[in-house]
Amino acid sequence: MKKDHEIVWDKCLKVIKDNISLQSYKTWFEPIVPIKFKDSVLTIQVPSHFFYEWLEENYVSLLKKVIKKEIGSEGRLEYSIVMENNASNSSPYTVKLPTTNKRSVKNSPVSVPLVASEKSIRNPFVIPGLKKVNVDSNLNPAYSFENFIEGDCNRLARSAGYAVANNPGGTAFNPLLIYGGVGLGKTHLAHAIGIDIKNKFPNKTVLYVSSEKFAHQFIDAIKNSTTNDFIHFYQMMDVLIIDDVQFFAGKERTQDVFFHIFNHLHQSGKQLVLTSDKPPVEMQGMEQRLLSRFKWGLSADLQAPSLETRIAILEKKMYGNGIDLPPEVVEYLAYSINTNIREMEGALTSLLAQASLNKKAITLDLAKQMIDKFVKNTAREVSIDYIQKVVCDYFDLPIELLKSKTRKREVVQARQIAMYFSKKMTKSSLANIGAHCGGKDHATVLHACRTVNNLSETDKQFRSYLEDLEKKLTIQ
Repeated sequence: MKKDHEIVWDKCLKVIKDNISLQSYKTWFEPIVPIKFKDSVLTIQVPSHFFYEWLEENYVSLLKKVIKKEIGSEGRLEYSIVMENNASNSSPYTVKLPTTNKRSVKNSPVSVPLVASEKSIRNPFVIPGLKKVNVDSNLNPAYSFENFIEGDCNRLARSAGYAVANNPGGTAFNPLLIYGGVGLGKTHLAHAIGIDIKNKFPNKTVLYVSSEKFAHQFIDAIKNSTTNDFIHFYQMMDVLIIDDVQFFAGKERTQDVFFHIFNHLHQSGKQLVLTSDKPPVEMQGMEQRLLSRFKWGLSADLQAPSLETRIAILEKKMYGNGIDLPPEVVEYLAYSINTNIREMEGALTSLLAQASLNKKAITLDLAKQMIDKFVKNTAREVSIDYIQKVVCDYFDLPIELLKSKTRKREVVQARQIAMYFSKKMTKSSLANIGAHCGGKDHATVLHACRTVNNLSETDKQFRSYLEDLEKKLTIQ
C-alpha cells in the first residue's frame, strides 16, 4: 500500500507529465524519490546538487503550480539532495524552500560543492622550477559551441559543459564525464569546452588527447625511460580532455599512471573532461579506484537526437556551407538516419557530391537513391517519426494533433494507422511505439493494430488508404 508522500507525489507527476515532453519527464522527474509528507510539506530526494539547480532553473514555475494544486496554497516543497562526500559514502542534505526564489537558496550555507575537501592538497612531487611549455591543444576550431545544436537529447551535457568552460576547475562538475553512443556529439562537445576555455582564459594550458594516443605515448615513455617526464608533462595541464576513456579497459599500467595524473590535477583544482561510450557503472575492465573518481563530478549522457534537432543540425551545416536544399530533402535525410549525427552529416555530404559530380538537381528521388546506397549495409527500416510524418501529410493533420490526447475520429484513425505501420515496418517495441504516439501503453498499440487489420478486411476505402501509405513508406 502506498504511503501518503508517494500518493501526493504520484498526483503531482500526473500533472507534470501532461505539461512537459516525455524525454524531459524521464530525465528530470522519474529519478526523483518522495521521502516524506508532513504538515503540508512534501520532501523529495534528488540525485545531485546540479539536478536540484536544474529543476529550480527550468521547472520552478511548474512545481509551484503543481504543489498548489495538489496540496493547497499552504503547500511547500523541500529537496533532499544526495551529496557524495567520498567514493564509497553518500549522504543526503536538505534544502528547504517553498519553491519561491532560487537566489536565497543558492546563498544558503548548504549549497556547497559536491567535492570540497581536497582542493587545498598539493602534490609534493612537482619538480621545483619546472616551467610551463607551449602546448598545442589539439582542438578542432570547427567543433565550437556555436556549431553544437542544442536539444532535449543533449541539454544537460551542453549546459554542464558551458558551466565548466566559464569556470574550469571551479564547479562541482570535475571531472565532467560525457557519455553516449557513436556519432552523438561527445567529441564535438569536448572540443567545444576546450575552445571556449582557451578563448576566455588564454593563459590556461588546455590539452585534448584521445585515450589511444595517451596509451601509445605512455608505452613510448616506458621504452625510452622517460616515464617521469611523461607524468610531469600531463601534470602541467590546467584542463585535460581525454576522449574515449573506455579504451583504457584492460590496460593496467596505463590506468595506474592516469590514476596518479588524475589525482594530481583534481587536487590542484584543474579541470578534467572525459568522454566515453557508456557510464562508469557499465565500464568493464577498469580499476574500481579509477571508476570511483569518474563518479566524483557529473556524468551527463548524450541521447539520440529528436527529429527537430536532426533537421536543425542539417540546416546549420547547410547554412555554414552556403547551401540551400528543398525542405522535403532535408526532412527525408533527418527521418531516414535517426541515431547517428555523424552518419547523417556524411549522407548530406555524399548527396551534395553526387549532385555536383553528376550535374543533377538535388531532388527527393535522388536523396532516396543515395540514402538507400549509403545505409544499405545497416538495418533498413523507416523510423517511427517518418511514418508519423507521412501519415499526417496524407491525412493533412498536424503531427502535434496525432500525439495529443484528442479522441476525434479522424485523429484516432490516423494515430492507429501510424501505430500499425510502426509495428509492421520497424523493430521498435510496442512500448516505444506507444511512447512516440503521445505516451500510449503497449495494450493501446495492440488494440490499434487489430482495429486496422479488421478495417482493412471490411472497408474498401480504408484498405486503399493503407495501400497508398505503404507505397509512400516503401523506399525504392
